[in-house]
Amino acid sequence: MFIHKLSDVQSQSIGEGTNIWQFVVVLKNAVIGKNCNICTSCFIENDVVIGDSVTVKSGVYIWDGVRIHDNVFIGPCVAFTNDKYPRSKNHNANLFETIIGENSSVGANSTILPGVRIGRNCMIGAGSVVTKDVPDNALVLGNPANIVKFLEA
Repeated sequence: MFIHKLSDVQSQSIGEGTNIWQFVVVLKNAVIGKNCNICTSCFIENDVVIGDSVTVKSGVYIWDGVRIHDNVFIGPCVAFTNDKYPRSKNHNANLFETIIGENSSVGANSTILPGVRIGRNCMIGAGSVVTKDVPDNALVLGNPANIVKFLEA
């Protein structure tokens, strides 16, 4: 495991072979699997689970309730959300669980809305806004993201 000296990693639940680069913050209850690569300038909140062999590119903030399964690619500046009705200083927010299925890729600058479930082997095109669940093997694009085709498993 490699943790860059300019990062702030509070979690003890980080798998062997994982690299965490500079200016990354990982809160104490986050779980990160083995052989992951967390690139510069990312934030990982407490109630987050990241599987094995996941790549999280720069500028990604992963909020409470996000579950990322094994072998997932998260492109730069992907925006996760977890509150459908956000308000400043609302400490009683109803947060939603968001799931990214194994072997999926989420393209750069995509936005994933709260409570969305992205299936296995999916591809989310760059800049897409995912507003609803995505079935296994789907390629989705656009705003809102729509299924373009199904990929071979």
